[in-house]
Amino acid sequence: MKLWFNRWFTTVSHYIEMIRENPDNRKFSIYGTHPNKDALYLQYCDFAFVEPDNSGNEYIEFCLDFCQVHQIDIFIPRKENILISKRLAEFTAIGVKVLVCPNAELMEIMDDKAAAYDAILKKKQEGKETFTIPEYYTVKNVEEFNNAYRNLKKNGHNVCFKPSVGEGANGFRVIKEQMESVNQLFYGGIGFRIPYKYACEILGQQESFPELMVMEFLEGTEYSIDCLATSDNLLTAIPRMKGEGRVRELIDHRELIQLAHAFHKEFPLPYAFNIQVKYNNGEAKLLEINPRMSGGMHISCLSGINIPYLAIKILLGEKIKPISPKFGIRPAIWRRKSFFTKTFNTQHKN
Repeated sequence: MKLWFNRWFTTVSHYIEMIRENPDNRKFSIYGTHPNKDALYLQYCDFAFVEPDNSGNEYIEFCLDFCQVHQIDIFIPRKENILISKRLAEFTAIGVKVLVCPNAELMEIMDDKAAAYDAILKKKQEGKETFTIPEYYTVKNVEEFNNAYRNLKKNGHNVCFKPSVGEGANGFRVIKEQMESVNQLFYGGIGFRIPYKYACEILGQQESFPELMVMEFLEGTEYSIDCLATSDNLLTAIPRMKGEGRVRELIDHRELIQLAHAFHKEFPLPYAFNIQVKYNNGEAKLLEINPRMSGGMHISCLSGINIPYLAIKILLGEKIKPISPKFGIRPAIWRRKSFFTKTFNTQHKN
């Protein structure tokens, strides 16, 4: 069976290994593509190619062509996964199963942090409880930014901001009042905190900018919940707590697991998805939803659940029973300083 990962995070190398080492001894030929021929995860693939560095419908045409030329059976996309969901019928027509939520509207909402918050607030108004939402505003110019900041400060919040659409910590900043000291400049390293004055100067360079969420900064413990599901049933939810430094802990956190089930009942994302939550004054508040496998999901898989492979089985229509993960595991995130070398093809079809 031929399986293709397009442009992904480096940590997808873990998912490739887990799929290969599946308990059913099912054989896969792994294809990988990336615009950078030296992308690390390509070395874990059986066949690796350079993909074009474009986007939108032009990129989807490349994907369809790649699937046909290489007779791909299963496509696991990250780049342009929302647009791929919108054009899913075209992949189905050429016999390709795609590990992406088939409900493109739901996926697009969950990928947009502001839209996801609005959808959850609407459910709350209907009497359907899932996660609590932090106080927030969406802004597109510096005047709106200033107003949002003042309102949040008036309500007693520390303030942060981030793009409504984005991945990881890109664009995330916590606002502070004071300027950097010389000591911080030399010894403090690069952080996510920015003086309010600097934020206004940067954002004021343009009349408008892509939508930002200005919101209360949550001071408490952060959790990432990796989920495996069908459209009808959440099979498992694995909360991992972010500890000091690079330490993570898989915790049997009943409240978060129940909230994940309540969320899936209202927003039935299938396959693998991720919920990020942070506590503030003892209350769990939603940070964001990732309608795909998260970059740190391999940590949750230490619970004994091979999420990438089980997601493939769900995609193939195979029955999966609810699974109980092992908790109490405290791994540390580490980066590989060595990796094996493999000869691979770096051609792509123009």
